[in-house]
Amino acid sequence: MNRLQRYLFRNLLIATLYSTAGLTLTIWLSQSLRLIEIVVSAGAPMGMFLWLLLLTVPTFLGIVLPLALVGAILFTYNKMAADSELVVMRAAGVGPLSLSQPALVLAAGVMVVVYVLNVWITPSAHRELVRMEYTVRSDYSQLFLREGVFNEVGDQFSVFLRDRDSDGNLHKVLIHDGRLPDKPVTIMGDRAVMQTGPEGTRFVVYDGNRQELDRKTNRLSQLFFDRYAVDLKAVAPQAAERWPDARERTTAELMDGNVPAQDDRMRRGLIAELHHRFSSPLLALSYALVALAALLSGEFNRRGQSSRVTIAVLLVMGLQAGALGLTSLAGKATVFVPLMYAMPLVVLLPALWVMSRGLMLRPGRGQDQSGQDTPGNGDGNGAGSGAATAGTR
Repeated sequence: MNRLQRYLFRNLLIATLYSTAGLTLTIWLSQSLRLIEIVVSAGAPMGMFLWLLLLTVPTFLGIVLPLALVGAILFTYNKMAADSELVVMRAAGVGPLSLSQPALVLAAGVMVVVYVLNVWITPSAHRELVRMEYTVRSDYSQLFLREGVFNEVGDQFSVFLRDRDSDGNLHKVLIHDGRLPDKPVTIMGDRAVMQTGPEGTRFVVYDGNRQELDRKTNRLSQLFFDRYAVDLKAVAPQAAERWPDARERTTAELMDGNVPAQDDRMRRGLIAELHHRFSSPLLALSYALVALAALLSGEFNRRGQSSRVTIAVLLVMGLQAGALGLTSLAGKATVFVPLMYAMPLVVLLPALWVMSRGLMLRPGRGQDQSGQDTPGNGDGNGAGSGAATAGTR
């Protein structure tokens, strides 16, 4: 790239970084509310919340980057047109294709970054995010028990304690296990402690009794004990028992045709996820060409290009909605998989054709600053004024 194109590239890169940061912070705010609720309700440390928040970035960065690129292109070129910088560049003989080259180079870079995110980083980050959320909900919720209320440790398993001392002892403990509806169990004790070891977390209750009610015979059985242990790891389902979804699987697993799946619907979802990872980076180039075609084609108007910006935004929104819709349809019927690649590629040719038309000036006529055509005076001044205002290819 020459000096002029490097100037454009630098402005586009800065605008893209700012747009990406703004969109990332906006999504972070919505994600942080959900993560704060999970962490606070489970009593996990703040470091866990920050780690969960960091893991969410790759999961949406692949969508944010192409949209941020579109925003940067529309902002940069529209601002330069309003400041008459594009007018001077075109008057110097720089055509639309040369003006668009820095944006296309940046779009290619964004496409590579999104490809790396989709194929390697995002699946690992999403898998770790799901695992950590499960850990917070299961392990930390078992270790953090509030006083004076019934704490739901697992499904149909509640723990009540009156208070706790500085040594970690829980006083006046009541545990109700209703996982077996026909034989609910209630354990009461004067004192209990939480113990965490290699085999998991468990309650150890001292000086209490265990009551079991057989609802079929209405018989109540009691057991008085000095020490009784309750395994909490058996209360909640283990992480290994959960079937990982398509977004958690690595690309190598998705490419393997022998990946285990629960049913045909899940298998189609795995296929749709695989092709989404390879087809979605193409949207960065399509979005960039749509924005460039909207701003760099046709005649220049000093009164603004708001209508062109609006058209470009609507087209990009339509393409994004179409991409999401095709991914969803591909998860139901694999016949839609080729359309995931065809849609972004089909957009390229019309966008290139519109942009390559450039600014077609009629001979002997120029354009004044108000956007109205003015005839040339035949001595070269009028033609020069028209070229300075509208530019040449």
